Amino acid sequence: MSLHLDVRGHDHVFLGDAHERNERRTWFVIALTATMMVAEIVAGTIYGSMALIADGWHMATHAAAMLIAALAYLYARKNARNPRFTFGTGKMGDLAGFASAIVLALIALMIAWESFLRLRSPVPIDFPQAIAVAVIGLIINLVSAWLLKDDHQHGHGHSHHEHAHDHHDHQAHSGGSDNNLRAAYVHVLADALTSVLAIEALLAGSIYGWLWLDPAMGLVGALVIARWSWGLIRDAGGVLLDYLSPAEDLPEEIRAAMETNTDRITDLHVWQLGPGHHGAIVSLISSEPKAPSHYREKLAHIHDLSHVTIEVESAI
Repeated sequence: MSLHLDVRGHDHVFLGDAHERNERRTWFVIALTATMMVAEIVAGTIYGSMALIADGWHMATHAAAMLIAALAYLYARKNARNPRFTFGTGKMGDLAGFASAIVLALIALMIAWESFLRLRSPVPIDFPQAIAVAVIGLIINLVSAWLLKDDHQHGHGHSHHEHAHDHHDHQAHSGGSDNNLRAAYVHVLADALTSVLAIEALLAGSIYGWLWLDPAMGLVGALVIARWSWGLIRDAGGVLLDYLSPAEDLPEEIRAAMETNTDRITDLHVWQLGPGHHGAIVSLISSEPKAPSHYREKLAHIHDLSHVTIEVESAI
């Protein structure tokens, strides 16, 4: 994705391979949601339907949540080569994903509270109209989810006691999870879930007169959304705090590639720079120190490493 030149002129572009595609799709989903929002509010006003008007304003909050993701993509792309961002803007998506996860958690709380109130004091429901609105919402959300589905998609070195720098380029990254796109996807998936649960509850309610089933399904939906939110908070927050999950075996790959009878790693730091991009700082001690290019070539097969600093100290 990014091309590193020598230390005097290399850049630090660590955006995901599908960054521009994901940005375009997010804006398209916002346009689709906003169009539906306007149509529902106008139709609700003309035909006197409070259900349509309420769902229209619900779509407005949905579009606002999508806007967090879209603006993060835009900002990260516009500032990708801004030298004030020491390691680029690859983590902007994780910051936006974390913020979106907090919003999602608040939405889960609001749904749970509203459902609790309706369990205590059931309200009359216009079943045919409510089912129609839920079906329309489900269709829009399924289309949005399809658009947002993530298909997953250089070395510095110190020789002896000198601080000479070296880079290696990796054009082919293994992809990496885009937490910004994931947050947008979870938002529409959460909306689709509430629509499915609402349709089931409304159909059963219209047949058997069970008004309590609608808010009960709301509580179930709130719990599922809260669980999704927690997973996103954990993963995006982990990237922001440079946490490397046990499933990521980059440290073991680096040790296996570099350590020999004469070379031993004394300090190793690996962290994510952006989707599919990782940085590493490797300090090793060697009884037979070699040039930075030697150690660079040892890591050339690890495509997720986009920015590597190697410090070599002589054991003698």
